[in-house]
Amino acid sequence: MGYLDSLNITGSALTAERFRTDIILQNIANQNTTRTEDGGPYRRRQVVLRENAMSFEAQLDKAVNKTDGGGVYAEQVVESGNPFVPVYDPEHPDADADGYVMMPNVNSAEEMVDLMAASRAYEANLTALNIAKSMAMKALEIGK
Repeated sequence: MGYLDSLNITGSALTAERFRTDIILQNIANQNTTRTEDGGPYRRRQVVLRENAMSFEAQLDKAVNKTDGGGVYAEQVVESGNPFVPVYDPEHPDADADGYVMMPNVNSAEEMVDLMAASRAYEANLTALNIAKSMAMKALEIGK
């Protein structure tokens, strides 16, 4: 693995964690949205991250075709299958005949934990990037 490969891997992780953070913030912003374009309440969304495979074939392809490998990417965004939360509010315009409003399946505590995990992962990758940058600077100083 070359020096630039480590930067590419770290960069892919930073991009993926930033995207994950954006989706989490979208969930938090829509935790009280009872009507979406689809007609129902907002559904919690989650990012599925996937490793860029580094099998023997991938390593060989990388060596021959000079393609990138390693790292992580956001494979897809999936909606949660958890049920909506019924809340009694007969005054709400989206209330059913019994006075219940179906609220989104977003749990703010769970979102905050996910947000902290994504932030910590982002910080860890940023630290790795800074270490790689520091190593490159030290290598250039040796050449003086």
